Amino acid sequence: MAEMQLRGKSIAAVARDVAEGFFTINPLVLKKFDPEGYKALHQQLKKSQTLVRGEKFPQHDILALRGRNARLQRLHGAIRILEHSAKERKIML
Repeated sequence: MAEMQLRGKSIAAVARDVAEGFFTINPLVLKKFDPEGYKALHQQLKKSQTLVRGEKFPQHDILALRGRNARLQRLHGAIRILEHSAKERKIML
């Protein structure tokens, strides 16, 4: 089975782009996904979220702290949109 791709990028690359703010997840993007694509993207977003949380916490660098929090916020929002869309389509994640 070939790995799921979106706009010529792998799911892992899409998750990284979501974290960095280069790509947004919305219901129109998710319309093309099959149930396996939903599961793969959900798993990869969760993995990216865990990696960002595992990074060394920048205690005295305000800009780095803002960047970390922004990445976490983007990932959290994408996960919530994905979960809501999956619930509407009755896809178990």
